[in-house]
Amino acid sequence: MTQFFDLSHPIEHGMVTYKGLPGPLIEDFMGREDSHAHYTGGTTFQIGRINMVANTGTYVDSPFHRYEDGKDIASLDLASLANLQGRLFHADAHKRAIGAELFEGQSLAGTAVLVHTGWDRHWRTETYSCNSPFLTKDAATFLVEAGVFLVGIDSINIDDPDNGQRPVHSILLRAGIPVVEHLCSLSSLPEDDFRFFAVPAPVKGFGTFPIRAFATSSK
Repeated sequence: MTQFFDLSHPIEHGMVTYKGLPGPLIEDFMGREDSHAHYTGGTTFQIGRINMVANTGTYVDSPFHRYEDGKDIASLDLASLANLQGRLFHADAHKRAIGAELFEGQSLAGTAVLVHTGWDRHWRTETYSCNSPFLTKDAATFLVEAGVFLVGIDSINIDDPDNGQRPVHSILLRAGIPVVEHLCSLSSLPEDDFRFFAVPAPVKGFGTFPIRAFATSSK
């Protein structure tokens, strides 16, 4: 029997994902009462409208997010986003900087590497944006050389938010490796017996877009 693991934060009206970016505005474009005029008696519909920045909720970064000549969200190969063999790594809760040593000695080619820090417990609190865990430049270089297909983390940023050079984004996205941020509930996953999915709507000209990240396992 297949188990499903939901690894995404729901998107709600006004919520803040990244401090300094606006929360989404969610409303009815056509409410159920308004729809009476368009359909026969007893038949109603709701059509919603949302105004949000692309970096909202749990999302995936494509190379275009960092590089003008990189693939945008619509150009990403589904093979880099869906039905990937997943590998889960638990970071040291006492260290902010997560180095290459966490991944050494593992066969990672073609996998989705997910880093569990537990930081999602602070979601939508002031703490979430302060002193969050992140990957180091050396870790990013190691993962590229290991041939991973995707890297995700349950933190506010895969980079140190205080480092304006954003080395991890730069290294992974230049190598064509999508990055998923703001994952949640990674502690529910098995270590390696799962498949990972992180598929966005195919929006042209966007470097980032929200996803319904999830995993499946036959265990």
